[in-house]
Amino acid sequence: MFKIALLGAGRIGAIHGLNAAANARLELAIIVDPDPHAAGALAQKTDARQGALEAVLADASIAGVIVASPTGDHLEHVRRCAAAGKAVLCEKPIDLDLSRARAAGADLAGARLLVGFNRRFDPHFAALETALKAGDIGALESLHIVSHDPAPPPPAYIARSGGLFKDMTIHDFDMARWLLGEEPHEVFASASCLIEPAIGAAGDVDTARTLMRTPSGRLCTISNSRRSGYGYDQRIEVFGSGGMLRAGNVCQSTVERWDEAGARSAPLENFFLDRYRDAYRRELDHFAEVLAGATPLVGIADAIAALALAEAAGESAKTGKLTRV
Repeated sequence: MFKIALLGAGRIGAIHGLNAAANARLELAIIVDPDPHAAGALAQKTDARQGALEAVLADASIAGVIVASPTGDHLEHVRRCAAAGKAVLCEKPIDLDLSRARAAGADLAGARLLVGFNRRFDPHFAALETALKAGDIGALESLHIVSHDPAPPPPAYIARSGGLFKDMTIHDFDMARWLLGEEPHEVFASASCLIEPAIGAAGDVDTARTLMRTPSGRLCTISNSRRSGYGYDQRIEVFGSGGMLRAGNVCQSTVERWDEAGARSAPLENFFLDRYRDAYRRELDHFAEVLAGATPLVGIADAIAALALAEAAGESAKTGKLTRV
């Protein structure tokens, strides 16, 4: 069993903390958060104790650290934990500044760092990727990713999020890179504020479409919206020379009702905490493997590449021009 610490007891931190407490290979020992009430509440649920970052770094018995602190603190926390010899699972994005992330890349190249692009661990998307790599539809030609939230987040969250492309679409950029098999080198994005005026007032957008092209000509489109009106919409379609692969939405139940009015199914999963419940657990299982010596499946190079696409999309949306990565 590996003893670990958690930095951040907010929404994502609570998910990781509860999953760590339920993982037979992990022992959540210390929770660090500037809010003693949040840290205390989570510590009580997980049988961990509250502590300080300095104590975590100095404790040789702490093998790994989950970084779920505010985004602006991610890179500093990762660097300090890695320097102390800890394995690290860091939530996305690694940083909001591409140049800063790239500067840190060399220092972290040898670190045991797993970046939290949890959708790679979703069983549905993982099965799609396995089928694609097995050649089930021949050579990949184009990719379509849909990621629509059920409702927009509070304006206060938008102000510190880094913007839609770095906060929301960055997951889709990582999925695109994972499935395309080569790096997109051209990005064109168009975005608007159509849903919540407060999001526009905070300097962000809530609706976007992104088109990417790889050097071989493969195409990827990404559809993002902060409000679907029908639930948490998460779909991927891959088109190849021999057909199509599709990973559809996950409903709250598989029960359907059929009558004269037509067919009705259960609602979609409500939000990412529900839709990606299994993905977060499987991600933490992989972190336990990293602690045991495995190579992280998603590392610093992936974090930087996804952030580069996010910045390129943001630049394209502002200028209305194609951006080269």
